[in-house]
Amino acid sequence: ILQTNVWSSELSKLVANAFLAQRVSSINTISALCEKTDANIQEISRAIGFDSRIGSKFLNASVGFGGSCFQKDILNLVYIARSYGLTEVADYWEQVIIANDYQKSRFAENIISTLYNTISGKKIVIYGWAFKKDTNDTRESAAIAVADALLEEQAEIIVYDPKVSEERIYADLDYLDTRPPEENKRLLKVTKNAIEATQEAHAIAILTEWDEFKNYDWKTIYEQMLKPAFVFDGRRLLDTDAMESIGFNYYKIGQS
Repeated sequence: ILQTNVWSSELSKLVANAFLAQRVSSINTISALCEKTDANIQEISRAIGFDSRIGSKFLNASVGFGGSCFQKDILNLVYIARSYGLTEVADYWEQVIIANDYQKSRFAENIISTLYNTISGKKIVIYGWAFKKDTNDTRESAAIAVADALLEEQAEIIVYDPKVSEERIYADLDYLDTRPPEENKRLLKVTKNAIEATQEAHAIAILTEWDEFKNYDWKTIYEQMLKPAFVFDGRRLLDTDAMESIGFNYYKIGQS
C-alpha cells in the first residue's frame, strides 16, 4: 500500500495514463516520419526498447489509441493545469491528444489519396471497430474517426467486428452528429461475414488487432476484390512480403 496525500493520489492516476498515452503518440509521430524515409518503425521500436531507461512497452505504432481512460485522463490533467494558469503545461499534454487525432486523420487521408483522391461510391471494408482486440468497447476507437472521414467522402463502408454490435456501431457514428442517422445507415453496413464482405471491394482497412485477421485466407480475399486491391494495415498485423506476393497493394503504418 502506497500512502500519499489526496492531490498526489489524484494526479498519480492521471499522470500514469498520460505517460502511457504519451508513449503511444510519440511512437506514432515517428511512424509518420518512417513512411517518408526508408526507416521501419518496428525496427526503431525494437532498438530503443533495448535501452533500459526506455523499455519496450507501449511502443507499438498503430492508427491511434482509444478507450475510456487515456483521452479522458489527459484532458482532466489539461483542465487542472489550465485552471492554475499553467498554460505551457496544459499545451504540452494536450499535444498528446492532438498527435493521436493526427494519426487517425493521417490514416484516413492516406486511404483517400491512395485511392486516387476519390472514394465516392467505392466499397471499403473496415476490419475491426473496437478500440482494441478481445473487447466490445468502442469508446474513442480509431475506427470511428476513420470511418467518419471516409463517409464524408461518400465511400460505401462495410464493417466487420467479431464482438461489437450493429447497434453500437451506428450509435457511435450518430453521436458524432456529422451526418443524419439515415445517411449513416445508407452509406455504412455491418456484416457478420468478414470474407464475404470483401466481394468486389476496392480496399480493406484493418483498425483493430483481432488475431483472427492474421489467419484469413488472404489469397481468396484478393481474388474476389476489385483490382488493384488495397489493404491498409493500421495495426501492423500482417506480413508485408506475403501480402505483396499475393498481389495486394499493401500499406502498413510506419513503413514506406
